[in-house]
Amino acid sequence: MKRSFRLALLAGLLPLAAHAAPLQLRSNLLISPDGSRLFSLDHAEGAPGQTVIPTPTIRKLPSGAVTAITLCNGCSATSFAWSRDGQKLAYVLKNPSEKTRSIWTVDADGHNPVHLLSFDGTLQSLAWGPENRLAVLATAGAHKEPGALQAGAAPSGEIGTNEDEQRIATIENGSVKWQSPADLYVYEYDWRPDGSGFVGTAAPGNGDDHWWIARLYSFADGKSSLLYTPPQEQQLGLPHVSPDGKTVAFIGGLMSDFSFFGGDAYAIDLTKQGAHAINLTPGLHATVTDISWDCAKGLTAAGLQGAQSIVWSLKSGVKEIWRGDDLISNGRGEPSLACAAGKSAILRQTFTQAPEIWAGEIGKWSQITHDNTAQPARAKARSVTWKSDGYSVQGWLLEPLSRKAGVERNGHVPMVVNIHGGPSSAVVARYLSGNSHNMALLDAGYDIFLPNPRGSYGQGEAFTSANRRDFGHGDLRDVQRGIDAVEKIAPVDDARLGLTGYSYGGYMTMWTVTQTNRFHAAVAGGGISDWLSYYGENGIDTWLLPFFGHSVYDDPEIYARSSPMTYIKQVHTPTFIYVGSADEECPMPQSQEFFHALRTFNVPSSLVIYPGQGHALHDPAADADSNQRTVAWFDRYLNP
Repeated sequence: MKRSFRLALLAGLLPLAAHAAPLQLRSNLLISPDGSRLFSLDHAEGAPGQTVIPTPTIRKLPSGAVTAITLCNGCSATSFAWSRDGQKLAYVLKNPSEKTRSIWTVDADGHNPVHLLSFDGTLQSLAWGPENRLAVLATAGAHKEPGALQAGAAPSGEIGTNEDEQRIATIENGSVKWQSPADLYVYEYDWRPDGSGFVGTAAPGNGDDHWWIARLYSFADGKSSLLYTPPQEQQLGLPHVSPDGKTVAFIGGLMSDFSFFGGDAYAIDLTKQGAHAINLTPGLHATVTDISWDCAKGLTAAGLQGAQSIVWSLKSGVKEIWRGDDLISNGRGEPSLACAAGKSAILRQTFTQAPEIWAGEIGKWSQITHDNTAQPARAKARSVTWKSDGYSVQGWLLEPLSRKAGVERNGHVPMVVNIHGGPSSAVVARYLSGNSHNMALLDAGYDIFLPNPRGSYGQGEAFTSANRRDFGHGDLRDVQRGIDAVEKIAPVDDARLGLTGYSYGGYMTMWTVTQTNRFHAAVAGGGISDWLSYYGENGIDTWLLPFFGHSVYDDPEIYARSSPMTYIKQVHTPTFIYVGSADEECPMPQSQEFFHALRTFNVPSSLVIYPGQGHALHDPAADADSNQRTVAWFDRYLNP
C-alpha cells in the first residue's frame, strides 16, 4: 500500500466540508484488451430521493484523459464489453420511449455509434469472441427484468406454464442466433477461445429460482453438454475459460445470492470427458470472490480475509501477491479486479477514504482519478475482532465525527447493530454513501456496529457454512459477543441498543427480538418471519435446500426451530417493518405476518409497504423514506 494512501486512511478524519464537491461514483470497470483504455460508468452522488443516470466514460491509460459516450435523452446503457481487438465497445441501450432493447457499438474513443440489433425482451452480459463475433444473454418476451432482486411480475393466469428462459445468442446480420437450448436458463457464460462454443452455468425452469441448483455446461449451436454437477451445498459463479481453451475455472461455495460470489477457486480440465472439479484453494482461511486469467500469467484470484482484501496467484499453488486494508474492486461489492493485457484496474476505498480509480500491475497501481481527493471522512471506523464458539469473528464499529447535542448521556452513547444480508456476504470497508442507511444513522448521532458473524465471507468455507441448518442460533451468539467486545472498547450505552437489518438481516432482526430483550428498538427491512410459510410464498425456494438440507415438507422441524413466529409471544421490542410489495426474495406476507402478531400482542410496531418495489428498493424516494422512518423510530425509543 502506498504511504500516501495509508496516511490518508489513518489520518483522514476531518470534519465534513460545508461545501465539498459532490462525491464521484464509478462502477463496471473494464480494461481494453490492449490495456490502453479503461471504461467505467460514472455519476455524481445525488440528493436523497434523486434518480441519477450514470454516464458511460472512457479513459486513456495512464493519462486518465476522459471521453464521455453520448446517449439519447433519458436513455441508460448496461453490459459494456470491449471487442477482442480493442477497437469497439458494445453496450445494451434502454430507451424509455421504445418497447425494445437495442445493442450498439462505438469506437475505442466513444464515437461513431452503430446500431446492431433491436430485440423484444431483455439483453445482458455482452461478450466478444474470436473474429469480432458478439454474444449476449437474451430473454425473448421477458415478463420481468432478470434476477430475483428485481420486482416480480404481477401474477395472473395459470402459474408456471410460461417461464422466462435466458439463452446465449450471437448477433448475426441484425438478428439473434441461439447458441443454447430453450429448456435451460443460462446465468453466466464465457467463450471458448477458438470460437467453437461456450461454457456457462444454467438450470432448467424458473431462472430466478433455480440458480442454487445450476450446473456447468458446454454450449454450441443450440445444444448443451453437461460438464459438472456440484454438491447440494455448493453454488457456481464466474466461469472463465483459460486462453488455451483447456481449462475452465470458477468459484464454488455456499452462496445465498446470485452475483454475491464467494467460496474456493476450482478448475476442470476441458480436454478430458467427465473430468472432476479440482479445488485450487482447499482449506483457505479466506474467501475467493473473483478470478481471472487476464491479470497476470496464469490464474489470479482476489478475495477477503477478515477486514482485508487479498490477491493471489493460483498458477502453481496459492501464492499471495498483495493484501491491504482497503477494499479493491472492479465495481462489485466484494474484492475483485478489472484485468487485461497483464494490467489491472481497481476502485480503491475504505470507510474513511473516498473511492478513486487506480491502475497498473497488481500491487503497483498508480492513481488515475483524483476527483474525490478532497472528500473528507464521513465517520470514524475501526475493525473489531472477538472469539465465539472457537471462531475468530470480525466486524466494524462506526462512530460519528461529531454528535448531536443530548445524544451522549453520562459519557455513554446509543448504538445500532446492523446485521448484513445474505447470509453469504460480508460488510467490507466501503466509503459511506451520503444516502445510505448507515449514514442517516451516523448523522443522527448513533454509533453503528456491523458484525460479520458465522455464515459470512472472509474466514473460509468452514466459517461460511457454519450456520447451515442453524439459522439464528450460532450467528446470534456471534453478534451478542461482538456487542460485548465493542462495549469493552467504546462507551456504548447497553440500555440504548438498537437493531436493524435487511433481507437476511431483516430475518435476524425479527428473530433476535424473539430471543432477547437486550435491544430497545428494532427495524426489520425485507425480512422473513416464518420459514415454513415462507417456503411456499417466495420465488426462490431452492435457495433453502443447501442451507437447510431438505425441503420444508421433508424436515419441517428444522425450519420451525429457526422461525421467529415459533417464539412470537416472547417479543417486547418496539419494531418498525418495511418491505417492497413486489419482493420475490422475501415476500410482503412475511412482513405482514410479523406485524399482525406484534399488533395482536400490543407490541409497539409499524409496517410500511412500498408499492412496485422488489427486494431491492430501486426507487430512490422509497429508499430515502425508509431511511427517514428508520431514524425516527430509533430516535423515538433510544433517544427520546
